[in-house]
Amino acid sequence: MSSTKKQSKAIKFVPNVGRRTALAALAVSAFAISAPQAALAAYPEKPIRLVIPFPPGGPTDVSGRMIAQYLGDELKQTVVVENRPGASGTVAAVSTAKAAADGYTFMVLANPTILAPHLYGEQAFDLFKDFEPVATTVEFPIVMIVNPQALPGVTNLQELVAKAKADPNLNYTSAGNGSFGHLSTELIKSMGGFQMQHVPYKGSAPAMVDLLGGTVQVMFSDMLAALPHIQGGKVIPIAVGSADRVDFAPDVKTVSEQGFPGFVATSWGGWVTPAGTPKEAIDVVSNGLKVVLANPELQEKLKSVGAYSVYQTPEEMGARVRSDYDKWGKVIRDNNIRNN
Repeated sequence: MSSTKKQSKAIKFVPNVGRRTALAALAVSAFAISAPQAALAAYPEKPIRLVIPFPPGGPTDVSGRMIAQYLGDELKQTVVVENRPGASGTVAAVSTAKAAADGYTFMVLANPTILAPHLYGEQAFDLFKDFEPVATTVEFPIVMIVNPQALPGVTNLQELVAKAKADPNLNYTSAGNGSFGHLSTELIKSMGGFQMQHVPYKGSAPAMVDLLGGTVQVMFSDMLAALPHIQGGKVIPIAVGSADRVDFAPDVKTVSEQGFPGFVATSWGGWVTPAGTPKEAIDVVSNGLKVVLANPELQEKLKSVGAYSVYQTPEEMGARVRSDYDKWGKVIRDNNIRNN
């Protein structure tokens, strides 16, 4: 009997050890599974910084601030906006590329910064290695406008092309050498086989002033700058650069509709973050942007500054950056355009 009792005690003791070990293992496993989820659920734990690479007041700045405010409400955390203008966005790009990849620094990437390596030469940042795309956020339709006194009878793109082919002294203006309006007009010229002389200005505001005064005759402008003058009858819109017509001027045909099939020129912006930023943080911000950009209230506010709400995933934005870099880089090379 005593031998049996000893054996029974031994048998009873062993399962208890196994049970404790199993429970401990389950606890460790559960912690390992829940730890990343807990960390993700806590993000963001402090204010997020959004760098805007242009001065206050322009379309990129105003739309960026709108989106930042709505995203802050969505994530229940403040999004602090910081303007770092200079050299077509390259000042901000260098600063952002060197920032900590901790999920708390983002930057609005727009066309000028994408094209800077083509226009200015080698940069202190690598567009494709130093940043992670987060989401496309906005598009800014551009519209070609003419001064009706300087170009009487020109009401559409075909009439402008005919006028340009007959008059080699016809000119157009832009916000500067290598600006999006400059490149878009050069692309139309190459596709249409006609010439116009480029008169660049340092910014869209002085270019618009001289267009209104008749010193220059044609301009590709963003909607925010052009719409008041279109509505006031001071300029005539003859084409929009986007793939589809826009709500701002629904009767104005696209460039593609007017004998330039496949032509698309749309200025746009999206968010990037330093390379190495945790994917969990990128996903949280990207998904948050997706939610707020679908908000009808924000969409209407963006339209008030000439912008459309457009969400694209990190992968889609990355492909778009590469596509624009290659497409407009070719226009720059073909026309020997430099800005230095």
